[in-house]
Amino acid sequence: MTADLLRALRFMRRYALLAGLAVLAVLAASAADLVAPQLLRRIIDVGITGSRTDVIISGALGLIGVAVVGGIATFLQGYLSAKASHGAAYDMRNAIFEKLQGLSFSYHDRAQTGQLITRVTSDVDLVRDFVGGGLVQAISAAILLVGAVTLLLAMNWQLALVAFISIPATIFVLVKFVGNLGPSFRTFQQRLAALNSVLQENIAGVRVVKAFAREPFEAERYRAADTLLLDQGLKVRTTVANAFPLLFSVGTLGVALVTWVGAVQVIHASLTVGELVAFTSYLMLLLQPLFIIGFGAQSIARSGASAQRLFEILDATNEVAELPDAMALGSIEGRIEFRDVALRYPGATADTLSDLSFTIEPGTAVALVGATGSGKSSVVNLIPRFYDATGGSVLVDGHDVREVTLDSLRSRIGVVMQDSVLFSGTVAGNIAYGKPDATRDQIEAAARAAEAHAFIEQLENGYETRVGERGVRLSGGQRQRVAIARAILIDPRILIMDDSTSSVDAETEALLRSKLDLLMEGRTTFIIAQRLSTVRKADTILLIDNGKLAAQGTHAELIADNCLYAEIAASQLVGGERDSAPGHCDFPDEGGEG
Repeated sequence: MTADLLRALRFMRRYALLAGLAVLAVLAASAADLVAPQLLRRIIDVGITGSRTDVIISGALGLIGVAVVGGIATFLQGYLSAKASHGAAYDMRNAIFEKLQGLSFSYHDRAQTGQLITRVTSDVDLVRDFVGGGLVQAISAAILLVGAVTLLLAMNWQLALVAFISIPATIFVLVKFVGNLGPSFRTFQQRLAALNSVLQENIAGVRVVKAFAREPFEAERYRAADTLLLDQGLKVRTTVANAFPLLFSVGTLGVALVTWVGAVQVIHASLTVGELVAFTSYLMLLLQPLFIIGFGAQSIARSGASAQRLFEILDATNEVAELPDAMALGSIEGRIEFRDVALRYPGATADTLSDLSFTIEPGTAVALVGATGSGKSSVVNLIPRFYDATGGSVLVDGHDVREVTLDSLRSRIGVVMQDSVLFSGTVAGNIAYGKPDATRDQIEAAARAAEAHAFIEQLENGYETRVGERGVRLSGGQRQRVAIARAILIDPRILIMDDSTSSVDAETEALLRSKLDLLMEGRTTFIIAQRLSTVRKADTILLIDNGKLAAQGTHAELIADNCLYAEIAASQLVGGERDSAPGHCDFPDEGGEG
């Protein structure tokens, strides 16, 4: 945990000058604290005892000057350290966001959105508190500690030894205190992240919650997570509440012991009253760093737990890493080849795909058909390298996708996913997401090709209409057509459509199909479809069964010779029929969807 905090200091490199000036301000403030008791000693021993008004006045003015210098130095220390720490937090957030953007699909499959949000926000702020406040306080405490010990020994080494008696007990309490806080704060941050996950899921799925009248269930789920967070928060507060009274008691005992021994020395004229006052002041300066560490211990422990969670992201291994010598993929024709491909998702115990081999020539329209969970989406996810094959190789125009840069590969592939995710901007901005420099004419042309232009023109502000979070102001079919337009605009050589027309009605799908037929000409297109009409028009069909290629051919060939395909066509594809199925096939009695 401490090592992670020290690693977090690397984000201060850009702000080393500000941090250095903050340390100088700390030195000035600490010097002011160390000078003040000497001025007070002189006022008492020379000014008051000797009835010298001039010494009292000069000493008082000196104290005022020291206070002003200390105040200005403290302000500068706070301002400069805050400026440096906020800059470091800015860099931390950017570094974590860029890391999350670069991590593969498999990482995000396992991660919870609420957990990630907590780390980018709450955990970063806690680490910033240490970098900006805790570290400077630690430096200040060290300076005061060394200065106070030196001056105590110089003034009266016998009394200094008496003062040091309480130090081991104070340190023991601090060590036990910090040791208990570290794990407690890590658990607290984990439970805060779990609470945020429940909150994020509930807000994102609020329509489903209301549709199924599950508000009481979700309220109870949130309350349960909140209760765990409350219990852990109380546990942390209890640890703090138990430690600080003991810490102050030990410190007060040391002051009382020094005052008693010092008073005896004053009575025997071996110590002046002013020296005793100054000595007691330095003793407080000696205890103050320990108290600072005590107060800062909870911050350090909490920041350490947060730093550990941040570096879990920054140190995460990217399963889809780009090779250092990866080449940029130039213009391509769109030839796709799978050679003995296998895929096992991280954490899985069995392969999702195995021994998968086929070759698709440029300009071919390919339909992938198979039962739910057979691996159709896994096949197309390997082409843009969303996942890496765990066996065999995937080639685009003879180039292994692992040997080319990700940007050059994905910029030549248009993807329309089953879940049509839009961003909270304008319709035009969403269509131009993959080509930000697109002209309005190009955006509208893509929308027309996706049968989206007509409904967009009817929106309140046309193409400048804001779609809301995740496109909530549009219907499912409208979102899907915008997503298709987004893929069309980049003019890809390879087009992947993962059940991309499932949310549109049959009439719109028919209109869209005619446009997509033109769009697919000259492009290699992979379609995961739910409509038999779409499958029939494909140049070739890949029948996937339990992660393997069960058959390949046209609709006519497969419906005549393959019972599995005939059964899927009849029972799963919209518009399925059985009258042309192989006669030897034995189907269940229930009919397919019409």
